[in-house]
Amino acid sequence: MIKITGTKLNFEREPMRAPFGFKGRYLNELWQIVASLASERFETLGLGVQSVLWSDSEIFATNPESVGNSMMFLMTAYALQKARGCSFETPMDLLGELLPQVEEYGKKITGYSGLRQTFALNSLVAVDTASWLLYSRELVLDSFDQLIPEACKAALSQRHNALANIPLMSYGVPVSTIQKAVEDGFFFLKIKIGSDPEHDGDQDKMLKWDCARLKEIHNAVRDYKTPYTQSGNVLYYLDANGRYHSKEKLSRFLDYAEQIGALERIVILEEPFPEEFEVDVSDLPIRLAADESIHSVADANARIQMGYGALTLKPIAKTLSLSLEIAKVAQEKNIPCFCADLTVNPIMVEWNKNLAARLAPLPGLKIGVVESNGHQNYLHWDEMRSYHPFHGAGWAEPQDGIFHLDEDFYAQSGGIFRQSEHYKSLLK
Repeated sequence: MIKITGTKLNFEREPMRAPFGFKGRYLNELWQIVASLASERFETLGLGVQSVLWSDSEIFATNPESVGNSMMFLMTAYALQKARGCSFETPMDLLGELLPQVEEYGKKITGYSGLRQTFALNSLVAVDTASWLLYSRELVLDSFDQLIPEACKAALSQRHNALANIPLMSYGVPVSTIQKAVEDGFFFLKIKIGSDPEHDGDQDKMLKWDCARLKEIHNAVRDYKTPYTQSGNVLYYLDANGRYHSKEKLSRFLDYAEQIGALERIVILEEPFPEEFEVDVSDLPIRLAADESIHSVADANARIQMGYGALTLKPIAKTLSLSLEIAKVAQEKNIPCFCADLTVNPIMVEWNKNLAARLAPLPGLKIGVVESNGHQNYLHWDEMRSYHPFHGAGWAEPQDGIFHLDEDFYAQSGGIFRQSEHYKSLLK
């Protein structure tokens, strides 16, 4: 058993280049969380990034942005308070103990009994990463492969030498910028749909906007070719973030996509419906992916039974502990997985890459994929890159839209076992 004898916590704000739009709203900054856990012999530092808009848009909508962030930060502090004096065998055990307590505390401080569990999971990421690193120190493990539980190894048996970097095209990204990204080598585009163009919640206006946006993007990039997809075409990953309130509306959008020749390019459409909207989707002509609606193994199984054909893994948003469990379930049910971003810092990208490098490719793609959009959205991204312990390593930065993973990447596990001096200094 590993006993936690002490904890520390701090954060720093990182502004966006411009208001960052999804779920019909816009955020202006993301808080970078730094937490440490100490045992009698070791102290480890874990990172997290808070996204209130992603994890619970109701909290974001009803509070000033800084207030929502403060609430989530208080939940992280509460988790560390509860962790002090705790003993655990595995990080999964620790998460299982802390999550229900933190979730209840979150409901109290937000005054919102319907608080989404994703909000609590997001608050626990820094604690979870610190616990995995403490676990590795105590058990003398020095590679990501050694961290993977035996029961999860079959789901993470690949060893890619390249990962496609998925860029994020949010509402305000100009089509000229999207076209330039494709010219630079990016071939799998994540496109945000579900805009609220007049901020009145009108679903018909949303559908009209989404159709026009898809047509505009498709017309701009449809003739480009790539060696990394089975068809040779640039492909799309659409993310609705629960904005469609009926299956009929989504069907109309997909019918339009087929009319303009874009449907066959859509590899996955993520979270079209609100979490509580439970309906069979197996008759839709597209692979739907579940993301925010998965808070547990039971949730993953429920979505698979509804006909969802892909699961999004987010160790950087919902903890590595839960992501490993979901990957195991998906592999057993022959459901593909991929790693999506939360607009995290360069070091946290490596946690995603470690998982993505070991997952089977998505159908239609020849190589693995991982989303990383921080370079598009953080104002100080170049400075944040310098905080990476292996800044300058060939595997740390994408080249022509591709992360090239050599033996050094696997030997160093993307640098996750090496402390960042910058983030360490925030805890002094």
